[in-house]
Amino acid sequence: MSPTGRRAPSSAQGLAEDLRISIARLSRRLRTLRPASPDGGEAAGALTLTQFAALAALERHPEMTPRELADHEKVQPPSMTRVISFLEDQGLVERSPHPTDGRQVMLNVTQAGRDLLADERRRKEAWLSRRLGELTPEERAILKKAAPILDKLSKA
Repeated sequence: MSPTGRRAPSSAQGLAEDLRISIARLSRRLRTLRPASPDGGEAAGALTLTQFAALAALERHPEMTPRELADHEKVQPPSMTRVISFLEDQGLVERSPHPTDGRQVMLNVTQAGRDLLADERRRKEAWLSRRLGELTPEERAILKKAAPILDKLSKA
């Protein structure tokens, strides 16, 4: 049976539907694991998904301008300004002068921001590892073979 509850067709379209649903469910489940707060807890001060995504984008792409970050995250600059201000107030992001344009600033993740991201990734990977442990060795072997293929699809 497919994730949609129907017999999985052998066509590429049927596989596309099943993968879309399964990947969306897994992604949603991982996202709903409560993001950690800057002080390491899971209190009301936890980062929103937008704040966490912006912090992670800055870690992957160091020294972005606020405009570049807004464009990367596909949000309006005023919204990103609020996100950056919050991250800066929490000590997760710092501003530095732009090397060539005095009107601009560059954004960088602080060590506290990198630590928060690493903790969050460890929590999500621990959850996923526990879930993988519930699978049979054969199912895990199939997923091990599928992981590079899914990565390839994500880059197409």
